Amino acid sequence: MPVRQTAERRDGPRGVRIAPSILAADFARLGEEVNRVSPEADVLHVDVMDGHFVPNLTIGPPVVRWIRRHTDLYLDCHLMMDNPGQYLEAFKKAGADGCTVHVEIGGTEALIAGMRELGLDVGLALNPETPLEVCEPFLDRVDLLLVMSVHPGFGGQSFMAEVLPKIEKARRLADAGGLAFELEVDGGIDLSTAPAVVGAGARLLVAGSAIFGSEQPQAAVRALRRAGEAAIAQGKEAE
Repeated sequence: MPVRQTAERRDGPRGVRIAPSILAADFARLGEEVNRVSPEADVLHVDVMDGHFVPNLTIGPPVVRWIRRHTDLYLDCHLMMDNPGQYLEAFKKAGADGCTVHVEIGGTEALIAGMRELGLDVGLALNPETPLEVCEPFLDRVDLLLVMSVHPGFGGQSFMAEVLPKIEKARRLADAGGLAFELEVDGGIDLSTAPAVVGAGARLLVAGSAIFGSEQPQAAVRALRRAGEAAIAQGKEAE
């Protein structure tokens, strides 16, 4: 999964990276909000909700186009939609670097092929109740696996610890199979939950309220990264 602008902050391929979720930003001044986190963020997570797959509506390609004008960060567009295939080209033209679709909607083969044809990085997401086995046939063809640790649709939810074994299994599969997908977790990520998520094997953490709800969002990004890196160090000491 390529990263714009922030490669110097990566601690190798397994370093912890932070993706602020604009779902928690002030949309009335979204450009300013993006600028507030860009110096420290590794990725910008853009939640797209259609009011059908999830019970909420957010944004679409026009807003992504304006976000792109404000940052060179990698735009990770999480498409919580029933019909993402109809909009992939629009997101690509708007400046998305990668799109993530949900395995629950089906048609995964065609969606992967469509993203590859457009030159988009391929992400595959699964909800908390969806078993990892549903995604396994596709793991050698994706750039990113997004494990949801809340039910998608709204920000500010509490982390669901029952997904930790799923994250651990995904990490084992990646390591055992030499698979290159990035393991991302989204939902309820803060200083109290980040260590467990990183300890389970995730390396890309999506956080909304913990960052944009802070008076110092850049410091919040740094603190989350440090918490994750401390978990890695602790794990190495225990080996």
